[in-house]
Amino acid sequence: MATKEKSVFFCKSCGNESPKWFGKCPACGEWNTCVEEKEVRSKKIEDRRQKTEVVPLPIKEIVHSEEQRILLPFGELNRVLGGGLVMGSLVLVGGEPGIGKSTLLLQTALQLVGKKVLYISGEESQTQIKMRADRLGIRNEDCLILTETDTQEILKHFKQVCPDMVVIDSIQTLTSPYADATAGTITQIRESAAEMNKIAKSYQVPVFLIGHITKDGSIAGPKILEHIVDTVLQFEGDRHYGFRILRTIKNRFGASSELGIFEMNANGLREVNNPSEFLLSQRDEEVSGIAIAATMEGQRPMLIETQALVSTAAYGTPQRSSTGFDTRRMNMLLAVLEKRAGFRLSMKDVFLNIAGGIRSDDPALDLSVVAAVLSSNADIPISNRFAFAAEVGLSGEIRAVTRIDARIAEADKLGFEKIFISKYNAKGLDTKRFHIEVVPVATVYDLVTELFG
Repeated sequence: MATKEKSVFFCKSCGNESPKWFGKCPACGEWNTCVEEKEVRSKKIEDRRQKTEVVPLPIKEIVHSEEQRILLPFGELNRVLGGGLVMGSLVLVGGEPGIGKSTLLLQTALQLVGKKVLYISGEESQTQIKMRADRLGIRNEDCLILTETDTQEILKHFKQVCPDMVVIDSIQTLTSPYADATAGTITQIRESAAEMNKIAKSYQVPVFLIGHITKDGSIAGPKILEHIVDTVLQFEGDRHYGFRILRTIKNRFGASSELGIFEMNANGLREVNNPSEFLLSQRDEEVSGIAIAATMEGQRPMLIETQALVSTAAYGTPQRSSTGFDTRRMNMLLAVLEKRAGFRLSMKDVFLNIAGGIRSDDPALDLSVVAAVLSSNADIPISNRFAFAAEVGLSGEIRAVTRIDARIAEADKLGFEKIFISKYNAKGLDTKRFHIEVVPVATVYDLVTELFG
């Protein structure tokens, strides 16, 4: 069998292939992302690949139909997938070690009654998986466990079993005979993902891929892996706390900004239908530096707690730190308060935290951040029955945000008394259908007047 061996250089960021080493990737411009791999390909193996002929069609002749979806046991998982699992889709789930990726998908497989699920593990033995399954509870007797890493062997078992859903744990452990490289390398991950994608599309069976992440939080392997799959989900959270957040990074069949929340306990994962039950802390007395923001994650309205601490700088140079919120945007808001509202914060330490370990880039957080900072600076508490939803501009104006009706309705449902919004959002808004008082403000100065007099 004739073989060809050569050294190939790959970019870990974008997957660009080059015959020679490079310091800066010519495709994406990243530095120090070049890795060398020995690539051995067999001509006979390459010839075994089936090639199908496609014919270009006029767009009017292409028949469109709604995607068939499988409703999974977790409503939160259905939400982030866009309403259920699409037939023939390839879904990549990434997250830190020990965060609960395998538990989430194994629990889903064990509770998907009436569907045959093939759970393939390259990291654990069948006995280990059975021990975890006993703890999680087995409702689906048609959940089949296979410990295999060779993609062609997986294909043989797939044809024999004919499952309704496949779970691969994990993509970094698979090896393909089409690429003579060790498991986990860029070549193997790319080749294995392409074969799993072919299985999903050829047989119209949804496939879940579990992926490891690097120390900087990105999914291990070439960036092309995220381009191959249809959906990328990020499973995140602090392992020292019980709550987990499943975030949509990419979705070809739905919104790419959805969010699902779970709670980890002794019996596995429990979905949290009302996120405010843990994003809002229960306090017996009001304290300064806390404001509640009405945000949107995808199509879901949520109320989250913004905490700020303002104190005199002890070492001359003031510190600026934020958790869950963009530090650069926080610095911009502090500059607006300094310039437009006259608050002297340049020589004070400012610390900001979004409670519950959640990260959000919703512009509507701006008003709650400003309110929390002003409350901490003046040491005057804001009522925990007040909510905020507006963007703050560089000139100190309060700008309108999208879907204000859903934000107000969520605050109203949870029993809040007032919600502060932009006066431009108040135009044409029917406030009579809400029990909550809607307070429109135009500038930061108006906000200060309404809160502190």
